[in-house]
Formats: sequence, structure tokens, C-alpha cells
Amino acid sequence: MIVTAAVARQAHAPFSFAQIELDAPREDEILVRIAGVGICHTDLIARDGFIPIRLPAVLGHEGAGVVERVGAAVTKVTPGDQVVLTFRSCGACPRCAEGQPAYCQSFPPLNYSGGRADGAPAMREGGEPVSSNFFGQSSFASYALAYERNVVKVADGAPLEILGPLGCGVQTGAGGVMRSLAARAGSSIAIFGGGAVGLSAVLGAVVQRCGRIIVVEPHAERRKLALELGATHAIDPATGDVARQIREIAPAGLDYAFESTGLEAVIDTALASLGSHGVLGLVGVPPRPESEGRYNIAGLITYGHTIKGIIEGDSDPDSFIPELIALHAAGRFPFDRLVKTYPFAAFNEALEAQHRGECVKVVLLMG
Repeated sequence: MIVTAAVARQAHAPFSFAQIELDAPREDEILVRIAGVGICHTDLIARDGFIPIRLPAVLGHEGAGVVERVGAAVTKVTPGDQVVLTFRSCGACPRCAEGQPAYCQSFPPLNYSGGRADGAPAMREGGEPVSSNFFGQSSFASYALAYERNVVKVADGAPLEILGPLGCGVQTGAGGVMRSLAARAGSSIAIFGGGAVGLSAVLGAVVQRCGRIIVVEPHAERRKLALELGATHAIDPATGDVARQIREIAPAGLDYAFESTGLEAVIDTALASLGSHGVLGLVGVPPRPESEGRYNIAGLITYGHTIKGIIEGDSDPDSFIPELIALHAAGRFPFDRLVKTYPFAAFNEALEAQHRGECVKVVLLMG
């Protein structure tokens, strides 16, 4: 079938629209009509070469929509079901068996290879292959092919068009606090970065009933929003020594820090803000490989600090995404406050608005 897609053709360049040929679903595949899709930082670093996917490519991995067709081997969903799309996992390795699909031992080839597991492309333009199957979906298109392991059925009545970010950015932030760190009620946490992932972490900290929730963010509007969402303190890093300001709020140091920027100086500040036995969760991708031996190992040992890398918030999407939707319905997880919607045709304009800080999380609506 022919679908409309936003195609990444060159690093650091705008996306272009094209009519792309999408294969019919194989026996293990699910054809989804996309209702809405979020733009995530990971899509952009894939376009720009940090993830080695061949261009041209159809990216997109925060899709939500309606099942149109299913392959003969699919039993999880049927046509007409509403679904959120998320990352793909194998379901057979030790990590998947432990309920940790985000750490699937086949995660890179299943999510980043640009094709099906056998290497065959699912998309073509003018007879030439276009990289596809990004995160098992490539949802920057009017239709996408997905799999049982990366579709989550959602109940009728949920705001389907804006649910896509639950499949990556929102579950990364919220899950990072609720699952990876498992922050205790009454504990202290600082969240570095007030983008979609950082503000989702704020929402997760509120759900966990953390006592002090500190957000460090340079944009005034995002600091204001963080406080409205439940943060107890917001710090502008331009006002001086951030670690000192955090220590004024939490004199003994933090129980948890959550770092979403990937900037080495910010990571150092987060570590300096931890109290005894504190835990630092890292989700931000550094702009360059970190140098060896940059951490104070003696300090890590002396204070019993833990540095924890986090992928997808340690989420098992089949259980965690419905939990977040239920919390939203109960008024306890207002992630919609982060979202600004644009028509799919305004893709590049929406991306520029996000870069300018005019919105936190862009969701493109197919209409």
C-alpha cells in the first residue's frame, strides 16, 4: 500500500514528505493506522547519525493508532483495537523472561537496524529500499507495521491521539522514577532537565509521593510548569552553584537524582548533590563519548553512591502503559499538560517550535 511519510534524507536537515510503498503485514506483523505520533530526541539523533541507521529512513517511535490488519500468527490484537506503539523486544532472552524487555539482549537489532529481523526492508520509494522498522514501527507515517511485543492495547475512551509519547519519552521519565529508582515516599529527588522526559519524571515523583521534588531547568516557562505539576522547588542554573542551592533545600544531600540532559557538567553536579547512599539515574545521551575515569571513585565508595543507567524507565509496557493511562484518567498523571499538537503536515514547523522551547512535547496528528 502507499502511505504518506516524513522521510529523513540527510543529517541535520528538515524531513521531507513522500509517498512510500509499505509492504502488507507478514504473518507476525500488525498494520496500524496512525492517529498521532510524538517527536522524540532519539528520532533526531538517529537522523543525525548517532544511531547508525541508513538514510533515507522513516523514523518515529511514539505512535498510537488503530489496528487495520493482522498477520495469521497474531493473537494479541484484532482489527479495530486501539493501540500504543512502543519499543520492540524478543520475548525469549533472559532479560525478557525477567520482565525487563527494555534490556532485551536483541534490543539494538530489533529497534535500530532499519529493517525486519531478516534484513528485508518494509518500505520502498521508487523501487528503492527506505530504512524502516525503527523501534519496530517507523510511525512517522500514516500507517506502520508493528509486532505483538511492541503494541499495547488500550481501552476505548482514552485520548488515543496523544498517547504515543507514553511508548517512549513519558514512560522513560515516569518509569525512571517509579520503576528504575523506585523512589520512596517522603524521599528527596532532583530532576535535571525540564523537557518531556524530565517533566514526566516530576509526574512520577508526585505519584511516588516524594517529599522534595527539585527541578533544575534554564527555561522559566518549564520551571513554572514543573511547579504546577507538583515540583516543590525549581532552580535556574544561571543563578549560581546548583549543588549548593540543592544542599540548601536538602542539607544532607539527595536520596535520588535523575539526569536527562546528558551533559557532563550536569552529571557532575547531580553526583555532588547526592547524600549518603544516594542514587543517580542517567537517561540523557551524552553529545560525545565520556572520558574514562572521570568520576571520583573514592567518593562513590565512601558515600555508597550508585550510578544507574536507565532505558525506557525499566518499563514492561504491557503493564506500565495501562497503569499510566489509569493514573491519567484518575487525574493523578496529567501528561497531557506536556503535549502540544500539530497537524502532520506541519512536521518541520513543529520541530522548530520544540527546538525554540515553545512546547515541551510535540505530537503530530494525522487527521
